[in-house]
Amino acid sequence: MIKNKNACLGIGCFYFAIATCLGVVCPNFLWAQVDSAKIKQLNEIQIKAKKINLLQSSPTPVQNLGGDDLKRLSSLSVADAIRYFSGVQLKDYGGIGGLKTINVRSMGSNHTAVFYDGIQLGNAQNGQVDLGKFSLDNIEEVTLYSGQKSALLMPAKAYASASALYIKTPVPKFEPNQNHYFKASLKSGSFDFINPSFNYTQKLSKKLSFNLSTEILNASGKYKYRYTNGVYDTTVTRTNTDIFAKRMEAGLYGLTADSSKWQVKLYNYNSERGVPGAIVANKFNFSQRQWDDNFFLQSSYQSKENKHYQYLFNAKYAYDFTRYLDPDRISLNGPLNNKYTQQETYFSFANQYQIDTFWVISLSADYSFQKLDANLQSFAYPSRNTTLIAFANTLRWPRFNVQANLLATIINDKVKTNIPAGNKAAYTPTIMASWQPFNTANLRIRAFYKSIFRMPTFNDLYYTFIGNSTLKPEYATQYDLGITFSKSFTNVSLQSISIQTDAYYNQVTDKIVAVPTLNLFRWTMLNLGKVSIKGIETNVQSLWQFGEIKATAKMGYTFEKALDVTPTGNSYKQQIPYIPVQSASILLGADWKSFGLNYSYIFTGERYSQKANIPENYVPAWFTHDLSLQKNIIKNKINYRIAAEVNNLLNQYYDVVLNYPMPGRNYRLTLSADF
Repeated sequence: MIKNKNACLGIGCFYFAIATCLGVVCPNFLWAQVDSAKIKQLNEIQIKAKKINLLQSSPTPVQNLGGDDLKRLSSLSVADAIRYFSGVQLKDYGGIGGLKTINVRSMGSNHTAVFYDGIQLGNAQNGQVDLGKFSLDNIEEVTLYSGQKSALLMPAKAYASASALYIKTPVPKFEPNQNHYFKASLKSGSFDFINPSFNYTQKLSKKLSFNLSTEILNASGKYKYRYTNGVYDTTVTRTNTDIFAKRMEAGLYGLTADSSKWQVKLYNYNSERGVPGAIVANKFNFSQRQWDDNFFLQSSYQSKENKHYQYLFNAKYAYDFTRYLDPDRISLNGPLNNKYTQQETYFSFANQYQIDTFWVISLSADYSFQKLDANLQSFAYPSRNTTLIAFANTLRWPRFNVQANLLATIINDKVKTNIPAGNKAAYTPTIMASWQPFNTANLRIRAFYKSIFRMPTFNDLYYTFIGNSTLKPEYATQYDLGITFSKSFTNVSLQSISIQTDAYYNQVTDKIVAVPTLNLFRWTMLNLGKVSIKGIETNVQSLWQFGEIKATAKMGYTFEKALDVTPTGNSYKQQIPYIPVQSASILLGADWKSFGLNYSYIFTGERYSQKANIPENYVPAWFTHDLSLQKNIIKNKINYRIAAEVNNLLNQYYDVVLNYPMPGRNYRLTLSADF
């Protein structure tokens, strides 16, 4: 039941968008045919249709945004882009610099692994990756797998999570007689936002190339929002939302004499930002600050493709520093000034062997060492040794594929003070299948079962006054049954269509929750929770041609009941916090000559901020409309691009996380040049 008029308007817009997408499925309602000679010119459209078909063949649900699709979005970071994936809840604490984490199918942020160029971004401290740090300026593709990727030649960590988000940066590609190319960009807009970036790629030899990408982001972050205390309404300016961030990454890419490929990447992100607090009890101003310094050096080597044996080697060193300052919390030692230093060393070796034309097996082994230092009183100074071993095999026939793997996880924690969590070992299986019931490849049925667990984070186990070193790992099981359909057309406006629909059931046991002790200032972590998650998600993608106009349409919809089924809980069979029953997204784009017009829509249904589904915890539904117009100009062999964006077109005031207001209508202008 919709409880406010804004939500009703959002639902109405959603139904209007569905009607638009029905036109995608039933093209007879729209234009019938176009000149066949023009259709023959659509080479780029045909390539995209093939990519859609590749996604449909996956035995696990997969969603992808890349290339022109990413350019169309009114998005700055990876976090902004993944909002359009179905089954995803993005926790956003507001503003350009606010923390942004991903939650897939209500399993929790810690159950989603994030991979950057094939190597996982680790965070043993709290298990969460802030996706707002990763700019789209140097991103080629973002792909989300529910379950896992179906490839066999991959690190053991790729098998070790309930879902996986892959972020891919561009690999240098050169035209004939081309030795280098540049890209410079400048974005500016509301909230004193300015974001210059620079990308340079150089061919060093026939088999060696180099890339350098840098950017600076600066914004005051001040925006207006509406506030009510139940008696009166007012409009307030959000403060302490400023950010100054620098990103630099460099990559070296090579081929060996036998065409094996390797790369080395260096990455650094450095920022200072205000920490906007929750707007409660008429408190509007905050003084907390946070500094981040994230660095990693990673390398990868993959042997050339041959008929039988391949291998993949990955290595990484990561250093992460965080400082949190709260001048309002004063002790005998002065204001709260916490500093954390986390280091990780990681190695992975994956092997793949083709026994026969229909049978492929693989064996992967990963080792990582993580440690955390802090300036906290009575801190445990934990370290963790993790070994992962995954054995997988795939059987492929013309119309039926099945893949099974077994993952062994061995973890040993050590601490300098207090009690360590000790040794943990688990063996978790996965089985996936894909079946083509008819002779044509348009329709496929897929299913998977996966058992997985997550180890408690350092904060869960060892945080002062909160941690509990006796915590058990959080176990989860996933079941999925889906159907995919894709088809290409000729001599009609609709060029191709792709539909994915999946029904899923997830169950989480020994869920880790924080509960208060004798007072609200001291909490402890316990294994109390049990969650049952049932849902259906649908994705529709299509490509169109109307004379000289090329168009794309995408729609995602999720219906999900994520219930707390803890037998002793006081919120038994109630929707868990921040999970909407319904959510949806729409992306529409049209290109005509050198112009591009793009529209996006996101709807998130009503939710509750706490476990108890009572009026005091109710969070209204929200929706946003974004619009952008772009123009490409080629002059003197330089490709210029101008893009103007209007985000939150209807100026809706809303919270993704309760009491953390989001910006209203805002604007952005982008100027870029490729040469």
